Amino acid sequence: MVTGVGGSTGLSLSRQLRDLGHWVLGVDMRPVHGSAADAVAVVSPVDTPGYLWELRGLVAAHGIDVVIPTLSGELVAAAAARKDFAPGAEMLIAEPAPVSIATDKYLTMKCLANVGVAVPDFGLPGDFSSMNEAMARMGGWLVVKPRVSRGGRGVQVLERHTDGGRNAERIWRTLDDSWLVQRFATGTEYAPMVYRSGEEDRGHVVVVLEKAEQKYGRWGRAGSLRRLEPSSASDVASTAAAAAAALGLSGIVDMDIRRMPDGTPVVLEVNARFGPNSAYAPELLHLTMKPYAVSQVAGGP
Repeated sequence: MVTGVGGSTGLSLSRQLRDLGHWVLGVDMRPVHGSAADAVAVVSPVDTPGYLWELRGLVAAHGIDVVIPTLSGELVAAAAARKDFAPGAEMLIAEPAPVSIATDKYLTMKCLANVGVAVPDFGLPGDFSSMNEAMARMGGWLVVKPRVSRGGRGVQVLERHTDGGRNAERIWRTLDDSWLVQRFATGTEYAPMVYRSGEEDRGHVVVVLEKAEQKYGRWGRAGSLRRLEPSSASDVASTAAAAAAALGLSGIVDMDIRRMPDGTPVVLEVNARFGPNSAYAPELLHLTMKPYAVSQVAGGP
């Protein structure tokens, strides 16, 4: 089962899994085209009290062995229910505590900073008397984002150049401490993906993608991605691996990393799930699914 199969992450995973010979049930809160998976089902939104029980019912009805959650809004609940989620089915997600920390972007920054993993200067709106103070302390442009959000929704860059800062001031006045404030890292942005087994003797695998042609010049959704050779971004890869280890995450971890003006890579946020770019690193899905023999799951229930 792949959740959120109507979105880019879920649809990509469904296609990859089917290419590997797995039978896939895709679920989404909205109707999706039948070609998205071998079978599709409509379920309630992730914040509905009975959401996980709906998934359990589908697991039983279709004989599902593996559940892959892809939606940010379901991760904390899915992690809390990962032990004995349903008879014969495994929920592919990390332990509850690391997932909860990664879901809260402020806690993520605090945890990483405490153990020496590089992050941009950060704080809560309440830590500053004004936007001007925040800009002065952080050295210029700011990024503000909800501490808990779905994907990149709500992320905004505050600057004073285009209109004297009037729009930035308007946005700042709406913020409370449910938001994170970060220094804007002006360098190249990367989308590293980490597979971490959680066992020291098995190590980890990191694939680094470079973002290019971003929507708003230096920020926004990337227009194109390029997979880098390990030697050309070894510092980004080591930072990503250190972040996943510091948070105690296992399985697949999707991240955003940027370079500061001096070239230092800093972690912007961490997602305890597959991201939308997993097709660029098919070996990570192979590692994730290796314990599950195709002969056991191919051909449908």
